[in-house]
Amino acid sequence: MTTLTIREKLENRELNYLSEYATKSVETRGRKTPEEKSDLRTEFQRDRDRILHSKAFRRLKHKTQVFLSPFDDHFRTRLTHTLEVSQIGRTIARALDLNEDLVEAISLGHDLGHTPFGHCGESVLNELVEGGFHHNIQSVRVVEVLEELNLCKETIDGIRTHSWGYKPMTPEGKVVQLADKIAYINHDIEDSVRAGVIAESDLPKDCIEYFSSNQSKRLSKMIHEVVKNSIGKREISMSEEGWAYTTKLRDWMFENVYIDSPAKLEEKKARNVIKELFFLYTDMLKPMCDKANTQRIVTDYISGMTDRYAVEKFKQNFIPEGIKSGTGDDYLFKLANITR
Repeated sequence: MTTLTIREKLENRELNYLSEYATKSVETRGRKTPEEKSDLRTEFQRDRDRILHSKAFRRLKHKTQVFLSPFDDHFRTRLTHTLEVSQIGRTIARALDLNEDLVEAISLGHDLGHTPFGHCGESVLNELVEGGFHHNIQSVRVVEVLEELNLCKETIDGIRTHSWGYKPMTPEGKVVQLADKIAYINHDIEDSVRAGVIAESDLPKDCIEYFSSNQSKRLSKMIHEVVKNSIGKREISMSEEGWAYTTKLRDWMFENVYIDSPAKLEEKKARNVIKELFFLYTDMLKPMCDKANTQRIVTDYISGMTDRYAVEKFKQNFIPEGIKSGTGDDYLFKLANITR
């Protein structure tokens, strides 16, 4: 009698219990570089774990979501946003009998290429780099080139297509695309209320009537909209009505929070930090590389920075410091000698 490995048992479970539209790990299109399979984990579980253990994932904890370098520990960062996308995506995938492991892998990796200072940093690099800069494309570069995670093609596709306007190859990729929007709309509202930028009562009245003014109920309603409208279908989507109100809420956030609000007051400074570092590093590399390679290297370096690392590099290169003498703690030891 042949004894199945744990991975094979998990693969059989997927084949027996997941939806006919779900992406089965045993049917993956594979990796760029073939590898021996694990005896414990499916291919998508391995992708998830590789992303979770990557350096780029750890740096997300010090990258801005909306509010730059917040001192309040309860504001979202790029890492907590990522975890909320994962939770929402897994909830939807579980309800629709899709591959939860693939959804989790895509969710955890979707923002690995995001810049410091959130979309402010992204827009600056988009202006400076020939051919533009898009964080979803950079996220793919992180997993394929910079950290060489050798992920499955389905995971890479989901990371690339999580931004709106792309068409994912799998229903799991579509789930993450929707989960990303649901997550940031809701947690950005909560953070903006916490910051005093808006009040719940400021939201469009018809959106409040449809979703509720309560954060938890609004989030739950959006998730239910996806699940109810997608059960037993190949395509994953909200109802037309639900999507219309979701889009209206998103547009309202752009007009009142994302573009011109107290939340954006520090963005001019942040933009300057990115610009000056870009020009500085470009000049440093000119004697060593051609223009295309210089821009590629500088873009990789800056986009990988955390907010605080970018600020620290700016200080080191553009803020004058006085001459330092001693250890800085000399007076402490002097006092110890005096009071003996």
